[in-house]
Amino acid sequence: MTLRAEGPASVEDVWLRYVTPACWPSWSPQIRAVRVDRDRLTPGTRGEIVSLFGVTAAFAVESVDDERRQWAWRVRLGPVRLRLRHEVLRRPDGSATTLRIEGSPLVVAAYAGPARWAIARLVRE
Repeated sequence: MTLRAEGPASVEDVWLRYVTPACWPSWSPQIRAVRVDRDRLTPGTRGEIVSLFGVTAAFAVESVDDERRQWAWRVRLGPVRLRLRHEVLRRPDGSATTLRIEGSPLVVAAYAGPARWAIARLVRE
């Protein structure tokens, strides 16, 4: 499944919000905290996301391409696995972001609503 959101935020701001895990709770309401050992994502970054309900999911970043503003990661919560690929695009009046979610169709469908809400917030100023 691929989701897309457009908004007035600059591509530079949106990209910085993506690659800075400490920023994730500010635009992704389902994330309460991120536990990670670095300030900025790089390939191989590993950490944990703490959800609103205290549930913790492990993640590993597969790739980060600053020039193309693309990154990919895998998230694991028990037997549930997702692969997410993000991209930030320049628009005349701001930016757009796409999110490709891969995994079990039932899990992808359940995650799509919160993810759609989060990326819409990501591209706001």
